[in-house]
Amino acid sequence: MNPTTVSQPTRSWAELNHQYLMASIAQIVSLLQSEASPPPPPDPLNPPAAIDQLCYLFGLTAFERAIVLLCAGMELHSGLSPLISNLLKDSQRAYPTFNLALSYLPQGHWSAITPESPLRRWSLIELGGSPTLTYSPLRINERILHFLLGDTQLDPQLLGIVTSLARPTAHILPPSYQQQVEEIQGILQNTESPPIIQLCGYENASKRTIALAVCQQLGYGLLSLNADILPSDFEKLNLVRTLWEREAILTGSLLLLDCDSLQETGENSNPSHQQSSTIAYLIENCQRPLFILSRDRRSTRQRSVMTFEVTQPTTIEQRHLWRQTLEATTTLEPTEIERQVTKLVSHFNLSHLAIQTISTQVFAQGTGKIADRLWTTCLSYARPRLEELTQPIRSQAVWEDLVLPEKEKQTLQTLAAQVRQRSTVYEQWGFARQGERGLGISALFAGASGTGKTLAAEVLANALHLDLYRIDLSSVVSKYIGETEKNLRRIFDAAELGGAILLFDEADALFGKRSEVKDSHDRYANMEVAYLLQRMEAYRGLAILTTNLKASLDQAFLRRLRFVVQFPFPDATQRAEIWQRVFPKETPTENLSYQKLAKLNVAGGNIRNIALNAAFLAADAGVPIQMPHLLQAAQSEYIKLERPMTEAEIKGWDVV
Repeated sequence: MNPTTVSQPTRSWAELNHQYLMASIAQIVSLLQSEASPPPPPDPLNPPAAIDQLCYLFGLTAFERAIVLLCAGMELHSGLSPLISNLLKDSQRAYPTFNLALSYLPQGHWSAITPESPLRRWSLIELGGSPTLTYSPLRINERILHFLLGDTQLDPQLLGIVTSLARPTAHILPPSYQQQVEEIQGILQNTESPPIIQLCGYENASKRTIALAVCQQLGYGLLSLNADILPSDFEKLNLVRTLWEREAILTGSLLLLDCDSLQETGENSNPSHQQSSTIAYLIENCQRPLFILSRDRRSTRQRSVMTFEVTQPTTIEQRHLWRQTLEATTTLEPTEIERQVTKLVSHFNLSHLAIQTISTQVFAQGTGKIADRLWTTCLSYARPRLEELTQPIRSQAVWEDLVLPEKEKQTLQTLAAQVRQRSTVYEQWGFARQGERGLGISALFAGASGTGKTLAAEVLANALHLDLYRIDLSSVVSKYIGETEKNLRRIFDAAELGGAILLFDEADALFGKRSEVKDSHDRYANMEVAYLLQRMEAYRGLAILTTNLKASLDQAFLRRLRFVVQFPFPDATQRAEIWQRVFPKETPTENLSYQKLAKLNVAGGNIRNIALNAAFLAADAGVPIQMPHLLQAAQSEYIKLERPMTEAEIKGWDVV
């Protein structure tokens, strides 16, 4: 075979682009050499060469294009530096200047070097130091040089600040999300000025998914910038903004400003005035389509903002997602899948991404006890991370640990049944369609300290296999106007994911009677109460309020509470039963008289304290727990209670 007939391999766009760029630089060199017959321009590429893309994206004139090529040639053409030095007749000035470009390149114009020209507005070239503007050294920006060579990596100056988000994998969005995607897509396609799309809501991943889906539909990338790392210096901020927008132009991307990372609650973690001003300035001056992710709506002074509230998928959508993923990832029978779906949707309010992640994770763990792993994994995924405002309580308490009159215990069991069956009643039986008001399950546990209110909450949490969180009121209530509502919202929103049980201990401090409005502080305090009432009515989990003084609570609360359980002070019979249950099976005891111990006129919480302290006394003496240890521990407890121990309480103990 004749070697000349062998077909040559097709060259890649990268190779053709490099050849095109070098040929274009060669034309600039010929202009500087004033050649009579310069080389012909290279044939256009398809897709266009990077230099032609750059000119199109930034609207460069032929003269500005030539300046870019001149500066690029300094990095890529070895003969250009000595040529410039020879033209300037100065070996120390072997660099291009604007004066040189005006002298040798065609169609020269002064506007190419003004601050608002594309070359300087977008930092395509950089000016070196010089007493005069026209003799300042010109240098191509590093990112632009890489772009001309076909490199699409992120600008080095944006590393650690801006992230290029990957487009979502192929999956079907819930219909409610898809509707928002289509609405946003229409806004972006039909709005002349660069729009601002604000996505508000608690779930960051869902908002990102919607933004990414819009970009995928329109063929754009997405560049994310975290608001909490924006520089406060406005010169640096302008540089970041310029480079961010330039990167979006170069890569065909939309912009996303993530404000979710800002801690917007708590008096010590509010965004500072400087930080808020920085974010506002960036939003107002951004000239590209912009997504804003924020927990709350952010107002703007000049720019119009289209706001979308991104909530969790509806209950029907969650049912469909669970059913779809479980059918694809498990070997459960259809009837069992339906039972599990009903149970999961009843207690958890998860995003579509969470549902897919949990199903995949459970499937990866193998077969066997899938239902238990599903529940445990959902709990772990939905567990709110609010350590600064709540205290998680882990308990193994069971119904047998509660010593209460039968009527009160029956009320607690009815409460537990309503939590278990809320999906059936609200969704399948249609009560939720009548409105969300009154669907929240709330209860008041009233009684003296130590009568078992917290223990009852632990029993409910353990029986329902749900997380229990005690609310730290000292962290929730704030002297700053509006902060208490923000803290409450964080708690309720985070707890919604997993239907956690919220225990507002000693709630009369927060849920007290609304005061008569005498000044602005009273008015805002009443607003806090009104907000709390609203959230309790809409909360899909269980909220428990405990109080030692039921009479101090606002009547508006009592009307809205589903259950009110009075925890009476235990009588002698109940105290004897508590004493019999207070010692674990492993605890060694000797000659204990529960009837005599029941004469101590104390509540269950005090009984536990006495038993625990007596156990330490006995353990230190190396003997089982006996009546003398309990007497000594009881005396210490009475001193703490500032109460005298009567002769009748220890009569017949036969203890020295």
